[in-house]
Amino acid sequence: MLRQQKNALALVLLSISLTFAVQAQEVTDDTLKNAANSGEEWLTYGRDYFESRFSPLNQIDTSNVSQLGVAWTFDTDSFRGLEATPLIHNGIMYATRPWSSVFAIDARTGEKLWDFDPQVDRSIGWKACCDVVNRGVALYEDKIYVGTIDGRLIALDANTGAVVWDILTVDPERPYTITGAPRIADGKVIIGNGGAELGSRGYVTAYDAETGTEAWRFWVVPGNPAEGFENPDVEFAATTWSGNWWEVGGGGNSWDSIIYDPEARLVYIGTGNGSPWSHELRSNGEGDNLYLSSIVALNVDDGRVKWHYQTTPADNWDYTAVQPLMLADIPFDGVLRKVIMQAPKNGFFYVLDRITGDLISADPYAEVTWASGIDLESGRPMETPQARYDNAISFVMPGPGGAHNWHPMSFNPVTGLIYLPTNQGSSFPYSIQQGFVHKPGTWNIGVTMGTMAGVPVRPEADYAGGTGPETRSPGALLAWDPVAREPRWVIDYPFSINGGTLTTAGNLVFQGGGDGFLRAYTADKGDLLWQIDLGVGIMAPPVTYELDGKQYLAVLVGWGGSAGLIGPSETGEYKPEGRMWTFVLDGDTNIVPVTGQPLPELTRIEFNDDPAALAHGEDIYGKRCMVCHGAGAASGGALADLRYAAPATYDIFHNIVRQGAYTGVGMPNLGAFVTEEDADAVKNWLLSLRADLMNP
Repeated sequence: MLRQQKNALALVLLSISLTFAVQAQEVTDDTLKNAANSGEEWLTYGRDYFESRFSPLNQIDTSNVSQLGVAWTFDTDSFRGLEATPLIHNGIMYATRPWSSVFAIDARTGEKLWDFDPQVDRSIGWKACCDVVNRGVALYEDKIYVGTIDGRLIALDANTGAVVWDILTVDPERPYTITGAPRIADGKVIIGNGGAELGSRGYVTAYDAETGTEAWRFWVVPGNPAEGFENPDVEFAATTWSGNWWEVGGGGNSWDSIIYDPEARLVYIGTGNGSPWSHELRSNGEGDNLYLSSIVALNVDDGRVKWHYQTTPADNWDYTAVQPLMLADIPFDGVLRKVIMQAPKNGFFYVLDRITGDLISADPYAEVTWASGIDLESGRPMETPQARYDNAISFVMPGPGGAHNWHPMSFNPVTGLIYLPTNQGSSFPYSIQQGFVHKPGTWNIGVTMGTMAGVPVRPEADYAGGTGPETRSPGALLAWDPVAREPRWVIDYPFSINGGTLTTAGNLVFQGGGDGFLRAYTADKGDLLWQIDLGVGIMAPPVTYELDGKQYLAVLVGWGGSAGLIGPSETGEYKPEGRMWTFVLDGDTNIVPVTGQPLPELTRIEFNDDPAALAHGEDIYGKRCMVCHGAGAASGGALADLRYAAPATYDIFHNIVRQGAYTGVGMPNLGAFVTEEDADAVKNWLLSLRADLMNP
């Protein structure tokens, strides 16, 4: 009897314990509103609703950051780009891998708790312009939400990883993808999509977080006027378009930045580039083409437009405005202003009143040649004579990679500075694709892709009328003062792509580099205090959290994304495995950097060295293959380096390229776009490069 009573009591205590565990696991609206006040957890993509990526934790500071060592690591079993911001709640860390898989691990030890694979059909990998990456999850109540590369939004039980609901958010017949992290706003899960390069019409959708029922949808660009408009906002946007833009899609996809102000009850989204890129081909060169490349404030209840600001009217250069948005309350001229800030691709740093949309300032944070400045009265850019490429090739800065891309910036309220990863790359040769015809299933940008394979030196005259800091290096970490409207300090890098930033109350800024080093700088002056070689290029932003009185620093390390596809890796590692690294004071300093796989030995395969044949192969490669397998076939390490392919692979080259033999691993079937002659020419050109490697 006594044993039965003890057992019953144990069951009751267990039930109470589990109940409290579930209650502790839930994240409410109030929890999210107050997330900025506590540094113990990291509950949203940008840590708080302001997406400041500032932590009030200061156990790790300038005096002891050099004592950081490894607390634990977690191998992700992935060989593509890792871009996710991990979330930490109730001692559990949640993050994502390529192909949209989600894993939960013990934030103290790195022990895996559960793993979820959405079973994405690998044959649709071609729809992802810039790798099958994923930037993270959202957490609300007792659920984890993830967007998948095939366009689904999935709710998972946060404790077990079991599917609660799974909905398709896109038309599967169109080239849509999801790579961004969902956001939570007033009981809704909000998600956008990508796909402008291949020809789609962008939108953002809000779903009920509990049931997955659609609450509202905001269409970024108008559709076919003959079919009617979804609401007056879209009807108004249509007045700024010309021609038959809907036949290609129009673009505007909001594939990343979404942010929410619970006091204003406004959802802010950054929107993408046009489809095609060329304004002349997209809209007969007429109109501003709303709401492309814009910051748009939407009512959280119905998704209707409160205000909009277009950073690049009539976008002609792939100058998306989907780069991270950030909210802050900052004094300007003695008056506290509620602002929204962004450093989009076009090279200007914008500060706007987030309630009214009024432009406060817009200043170049990088070298810019497409515009001489922004007219603060009208809010419009003052384009330079060489900006448009309607009739001839034009060399423009920034290029389509932007002066800043998706890599998150951070804001330290103590220093008043924004820590911005910038890409100071060279000018880009834009030219219209002659005879452009929209082809479903392939890139439809209207710009000659072949020019991307080798960027020639631009004439000095094409810099006439430009503005901004003169380029000193391919990339930089910029400490930007949004009040003084200028950089406070700059760290130049000899490589262009680097990770997002984290700043803390310990007067620190953390950033991973394309060279595989994780670094810590003083937030006020930019002095380097600590760096550690992790072996593989870092794109993801670090996060910090506290458990049991210890402050941890964590970052995902794995090279890929557009940089990892189109260009060689700074570290030179080939297909390295991704890893989560977590650091703590007085941790293990015996660091073993990640290494890649050895490249296979080469055997010579005969090829035709006729210059015309080689030129044909290089041209087709630039148009059809380069965006995944790299400029000059020099893979960035995430995908196969075709120069090193086994002889047996070349034997079935036509089966792979034109019959879809490798669709199961993400290689698309290009049979509709590449003829047998084209495939032979590409193969022949690759073999010539192989011979060059053997006879340098």
